[in-house]
Parts: sequence; structure tokens; C-alpha cells
Amino acid sequence: MRFSIVTPTHNRADYLPEALASVRASILAGVEADWEHLVYDSGSTDGTAALLDTAPSERLRVLTAHAKQSAGLGRNRLIEQASGEWVVPLDDDDILLQRALFHYGLHIRQHPAARWLVADFLRVDDERRYLPNEDYYAWRFESAPQMLQAIFRGEHFIQGNVCFQKTLWQEVGGYDEGLAMAEDLDLYVRFLLAGELPVVCPHLSHLHRFHQRNVSIGVDADRHRADLATIFGKYAARLVAVGVEAP
Repeated sequence: MRFSIVTPTHNRADYLPEALASVRASILAGVEADWEHLVYDSGSTDGTAALLDTAPSERLRVLTAHAKQSAGLGRNRLIEQASGEWVVPLDDDDILLQRALFHYGLHIRQHPAARWLVADFLRVDDERRYLPNEDYYAWRFESAPQMLQAIFRGEHFIQGNVCFQKTLWQEVGGYDEGLAMAEDLDLYVRFLLAGELPVVCPHLSHLHRFHQRNVSIGVDADRHRADLATIFGKYAARLVAVGVEAP
């Protein structure tokens, strides 16, 4: 079993070192598995390239673009180069927990038919202090249409707290590189439309850092509904066919 952690980055030299260090700290003792970390430096101008040049290079691979690209494009380029059969997205300002890969591996072994997994994660502030009442959490659904209905009702949200098969990503067409926001949720909707229900893992995957330069700053309930409407519009016929109502 091999995990490929994928991290697109742009001008996050102040946060990226902790993300890199958190992946290096992974301990997989108890499952037979390995990992690699792939980073896509998307036109950074803040010293990110020099930082990556001096970072410990074992298991780290860096791809570089000269201009800023969408996060979806960056993830696609990284996954295309990934050698692992399992993909774990990690944002450049987040912190992977030390046993996250172990727990994903454990549940992959326990659920051999699973093609993707979802876990909980915690939200922290700029100083890594826990923010109560801001957790993102997953729960088990009986069917893919039921989970889709919860997503488009705004009752359930998935972000970077996932692990999925590279082959599943290939089958559904990868991330939509034209979406500026919610490209990850768009991908997971297509996983569900393909009939793949995730295994819910009872562990924490990572710390999601909330700060003044988050990409999602300003994404309130109205913006989230607008993103949902955009995604729904892309797959409306297929969603309506399985009983999912428009947001």
C-alpha cells in the first residue's frame, strides 16, 4: 500500500514548512504501507521555491509552474505523477496528524472494496489553537443518493478530509480545473454519482488552519449555496434521476 499526499501551493512560505514537517512525521507502524509527498509550486514569488529546494528531499517531489494555476489543476498534475494507489489531499497551510495515514491504511485493509474514505478534522486558528464548535465531521449514509441529498441541502460538507483511489479519480475525470472554489466537493459529488459511498473512519485526519489569507475567506452561507448551485447545474440530470433536489 502506498499513499501519495498532494499539496498545491502558492505564496505560502510562512505555512508550508509545517505542512511538510507534518507529513514527514507520519508513523505507519501497524500497517504495511509507504508514502510520498508531492507539491505543486504554482507561480510563487515569496521564496517558496528556495524553501522547497532546501527541504528534506526524501519522499518529497516538487513540480513547478511559472504562473499561478487553479488548485484543481495543481492537484491533477500531482496525481498524474503520483506513484501511490491512494491519494490524500493536504492544503499547504494545514497539518496532517501523525497517525492519519495509519488509520486510513487500517480501514483500507478492513474494507477491501472501499474506493474512498472520509474522516473528521479539527479547525484551528493562526497559532494552531483549537476553535470550538468549528469541527468538520463525517457520518455514515445508507446510499450515495442519500449522501448527495445531504450535501445539496447544506447538511453535510466534505473538504480535504479524504483518501481516495487514484483509479477512481481517473474514472470520474479528475478535478475540474476551471472551478475557482469547491473543486474538491465537485470531485466527491462525481464519486457518489459513480455509486461509490465512502467508508467513514473514526479518526482525525488533519488540523485545518483558519487565518486571514485562507482561500475560503468570505465564503458564507450564501456563497456556499451558490457553489452548490454551480455544482448541481453541472450534473442536474443525473442528480434529479437519483432523487436529489436542487439546493
